[in-house]
Amino acid sequence: MATPLILREGQPARLVELPRPVADALSAAGVVKVAMTERSGWWEVTPGTSIGVVNVGGQQVVIEPKIDINRLVFLMGYARNPDFWRDEQVRVDADADLPEALADAFVRLARRALEQGLLKGYVTVEETLPVLRGRVREADQLRRRWGRSIPLEVRYDEFTVDIAENQVLLAAAEQLLRIPLVGQRHRAGLQRLRLQLADVTSPARGGVRPSWTPSRLNARYLPALEVAELVLAGRSFEQRAGDLMVTGYLFNMASIFESFLTVALREAFRPFGGRSSLQYRTHLDEAETVPIRPDFVWSDGGIPRVVVDAKYKAEKPSGFPQADLYQLLAYCTVLDIPRGHLV
Repeated sequence: MATPLILREGQPARLVELPRPVADALSAAGVVKVAMTERSGWWEVTPGTSIGVVNVGGQQVVIEPKIDINRLVFLMGYARNPDFWRDEQVRVDADADLPEALADAFVRLARRALEQGLLKGYVTVEETLPVLRGRVREADQLRRRWGRSIPLEVRYDEFTVDIAENQVLLAAAEQLLRIPLVGQRHRAGLQRLRLQLADVTSPARGGVRPSWTPSRLNARYLPALEVAELVLAGRSFEQRAGDLMVTGYLFNMASIFESFLTVALREAFRPFGGRSSLQYRTHLDEAETVPIRPDFVWSDGGIPRVVVDAKYKAEKPSGFPQADLYQLLAYCTVLDIPRGHLV
């Protein structure tokens, strides 16, 4: 395997020697910007706001965040659950790459969560059975089995390990096992976790993620579940570009920053009452044909008083150097607020 190419998000273009198929595949995947140079085999590679790892035909590309890993994990987690991340600290290896750091924290916390055995809970099951169990689903029985006494369409509650909390842990373990940068030491731990969760249904990739709610019953699972949700928030993908397979695991720093900022503002405004709205829904025109979504709006008595737009970096597209300010001005005009905030 070729030497990994290490980039840092937001850094200027860097001159890199790459085979033409690898450069084309990276460009097609949209992970980084790749521009041809006058030197044959050399390319200008510019990382954007995505961080993580990509593998293209044996060439590994690692895009590191420009902030400390522990701070990054805090930003990601706080946007999900401010109460937990305000009081708890999930420490990760600051010298590790993001996938490896998340794998290390997840394996450690999941192992601790499962020390007392798998959590069980009641799940409602609907089945077709030859005997009565639970209650008959009368509408389904009449529609499907008109005039027949068996089989029966039944619904019952089963006490099982196949619950949302265990499904989330299993999904995170399988996600990490698909990431090329996760080392052998953590792979062994992830495989052991998968064996422990052998009786749990694996959620379909790309499907709806199992939903769970913190409670007294799942308190010992909470740290592991929080890290599992961070793992699952990453964009894991496989796609073919030409003759090469491109696989990757990426996070978008712009989305992380926006989510953290808006949730942090909502928490900060809580003592003042009123209502905080994230991705506030309104329209630019009276006919309501042009929707706009300010990132954060605080309203008092139903009247918008504060508007904030989050930008991870100040972009100045050609021809529109003040586009972010124009956007904020539009928000202020529509909401009739004399002052807006661009963060």
